[in-house]
Amino acid sequence: MENTKLEYDAEWLKLIDKLKSKLGKAPDLNAILFLIGVQEIGKGAMTFSKEQKQDLMHVGLCTVLCSSGYYQLSGVDTEGWPIFESVKSIPKFNLVEQEYFIRTHVKEYFADLD
Repeated sequence: MENTKLEYDAEWLKLIDKLKSKLGKAPDLNAILFLIGVQEIGKGAMTFSKEQKQDLMHVGLCTVLCSSGYYQLSGVDTEGWPIFESVKSIPKFNLVEQEYFIRTHVKEYFADLD
C-alpha cells in the first residue's frame, strides 16, 4: 500500500535529520544528489569544479533511478567515473511530481544502505 502524504513527509524529514546530524546542516535535494554522486565515485574528499559538481548530481540521480530500471551502470570512464545508460524513459512530471519521484528514489537508496 502506498504511503500517505504524512508518512512520506515524516520519512523524508527523518532522512534529512539523519543527514543533518552527519553534515551539520540540512541538505536540499540537489545537495543530497551531489553527496550520492560523491559516494558513488568513491574518491573521498576532493575539490570539484562547477562542471564536476553538476556531473556528480547527475551520477547521484542516475544511481537512485537504477533501482527502478530507468538507468543502468554500463561502465566507468578513464577517470573512474561511472557511465550510465538510459534504459527507459522517465515519465513527464510537473515540478512537484518530479521532486516527489526523485525523493522517493533517494529514500530507497538510503534505506538500502541501512
